[in-house]
Amino acid sequence: MDKEDLRGRKKRAAKIFGTLKKLFPDAGMMLKYSNNWELLVAVMLSAQCTDKQVNKVTEALFKKYKTLEDYLGASLKQFEKDIYSTGFYRSKAKHILAAAKMVKEKFSGKIPRTMEEIMSLPGVARKTANVVLGNAYGIVLGIAVDTHVKRLVGVLGLSNHTDPNKIEQDLMEIIPKKDWFVIAYRLIEYGRNYCPAKRHKHELCPLTKIKV
Repeated sequence: MDKEDLRGRKKRAAKIFGTLKKLFPDAGMMLKYSNNWELLVAVMLSAQCTDKQVNKVTEALFKKYKTLEDYLGASLKQFEKDIYSTGFYRSKAKHILAAAKMVKEKFSGKIPRTMEEIMSLPGVARKTANVVLGNAYGIVLGIAVDTHVKRLVGVLGLSNHTDPNKIEQDLMEIIPKKDWFVIAYRLIEYGRNYCPAKRHKHELCPLTKIKV
């Protein structure tokens, strides 16, 4: 985007995210977990699935599979059944169990701390990497762009792209780095509470009144 367009979007973004901060000062991770491996599993399961449903599944899953070693010894078919209701269960099961093996063998049982290393895990793209690094280690290298963020960024006129990586780059240009970690959570809460994907009276959504 050119300099004038960038300045305009920065002004608009500042107003939008100032409002979001007032609306959702405490927005954050909704997924439940007790260690970094469980965090990774929960985030991988959350693809195309609600946090509420993931938490329902992991409540039982994390009692059944208590340690990383439990995942290493898991049956793929049984694990597919255990996570079936999160959707895309075949690919999720394959990726999670393969990631468990890689975490154990290559990273000594610990979730890696760099973007390059964590994205080498099966099934882990930038969105998952950003969420896990931020919540596990406080390492913020980008902005998590999930389906909610992707939709709302378009609605709010903050990016013309549809590719999550390009949207992330656009957002990183117009949002101060100190806000990168929390912004996705505030957008998600905004979508849930005011501006859902289903048809609604969009003119009543608070952010539609913001002009630059």
